[in-house]
Amino acid sequence: MAFIISLFFAFVPAFLMAMFVYWLDRYEKEPLALLGGVFFWGAVVAAGGAFVINTVFGIGIYALTGSGDIADQATASLVAPFVEEGLKGLAIVIVFLFFRKEFDSIMDGIIYAGIVGLGFAATENVLYIYGRGFQEGGWSGLWQLVFIRDIIVAWQHPFYTAFTGIGLAVARLNKSTLVKIIAVPTGYAIAVFVHAFHNTFGVFTDASGLDPLSGFALGTLIDWSGWFFMAVFIVFMIGRERAVMKNQLQGEVASGLISQAQFQKALSPTTMSTAIFGGASAARFFRLCGELAFKKEEYLKLGDEGGNLEIIQKLRGELAALAPQVKA
Repeated sequence: MAFIISLFFAFVPAFLMAMFVYWLDRYEKEPLALLGGVFFWGAVVAAGGAFVINTVFGIGIYALTGSGDIADQATASLVAPFVEEGLKGLAIVIVFLFFRKEFDSIMDGIIYAGIVGLGFAATENVLYIYGRGFQEGGWSGLWQLVFIRDIIVAWQHPFYTAFTGIGLAVARLNKSTLVKIIAVPTGYAIAVFVHAFHNTFGVFTDASGLDPLSGFALGTLIDWSGWFFMAVFIVFMIGRERAVMKNQLQGEVASGLISQAQFQKALSPTTMSTAIFGGASAARFFRLCGELAFKKEEYLKLGDEGGNLEIIQKLRGELAALAPQVKA
């Protein structure tokens, strides 16, 4: 029973948080199948691979030092951040390389990073809630770990990996070879740094003489401050995406492809969540509006990379067929 409860409180919150991340994608939704694959990668490939690699390194460090404490701290601070951010980041790299048409904004990088991070966290939380919670502390230990993992540090893995996603998105959207070369390792390095800082912070607080509760509170304050600034950045990027929609769809109104009312509704941040109530055609129409706007923006920045112009014409054709069926 304890293991089932641990599974529930590891995966159900992760699914709910993933739904929230999906909701944040206001104007150009990513394919659910691709997001599901990314979540699976985080939960199975990244988490499983990290468990094996971290364990092997931990055993090696213990063999060298003879100290379980040193092995645990060295693995958490020096090994796990590189391994875990690398394995999670690989999912975003796969999207970047093989699903480039679905990767065309900074928000896309954040969305894919958030989903793979939540998949990873779900599996890791099972190990924490059941292994360190119930097996070491009984039911009180289980509920304590549920509170810590699902509330106190709930967004840590998405937060770390978001920097890798942002780095890949910057590389994807820039013509400069230098920027492309610098952006990806920089994003990954920041992800590793903030991850390592979190994992090592307890050592600093112990050395400073802070009592455990004060150290825990200070660490939580620092973690949540990072989340806050990332949230502000996301809100800013959503505003940027609305500006792209406005700039790129105005010409489609002028050409008569979409009406002024449809244009205004496409700009609403709630449309992608509510359009389905207008029927499948309406949902498809406003999804295509987002795809067209961002593909035009990509064409403006990168030219006819990957057949952008052909895709734009195809999207216009689909919109022309759907527009008469959609009331704004």
